[in-house]
Amino acid sequence: MIVTLSGELGAGKTTLVRGMLRELGWLGAVKSPSYALVEHYTISSLYFYHFDFYRFEDSNEWDATGFAEYFRPDAICVIEWPERIAGCLAPVDVAAVLAHCESGRTLMLRAGTQPGKACLDAYSAATA
Repeated sequence: MIVTLSGELGAGKTTLVRGMLRELGWLGAVKSPSYALVEHYTISSLYFYHFDFYRFEDSNEWDATGFAEYFRPDAICVIEWPERIAGCLAPVDVAAVLAHCESGRTLMLRAGTQPGKACLDAYSAATA
């Protein structure tokens, strides 16, 4: 599953990832991958990778990282600043856009694949 998070600095991308991990049962610390580029969490048999490509200058840096091997069927890959690696990803399952507004923040979600739609349908049912 590939989930992208777009939004300006301070929009809440890492906070959203922290919430996702808590809901999956992760009890440990959740760090921003701004300097490491990726943080890895294993929850039971699920691999969860949190990427931050803010420091990438262009998508050519993607090839040098070797990160493509992380994108496999038994993994959730959540990507902050996906614009920095445009054209390098397989189809995105869920795209999220976070923004500041007067009352706090907004979150817009869009499914890009059938598994992404199923994920958002389950989310809608759980939060209704």
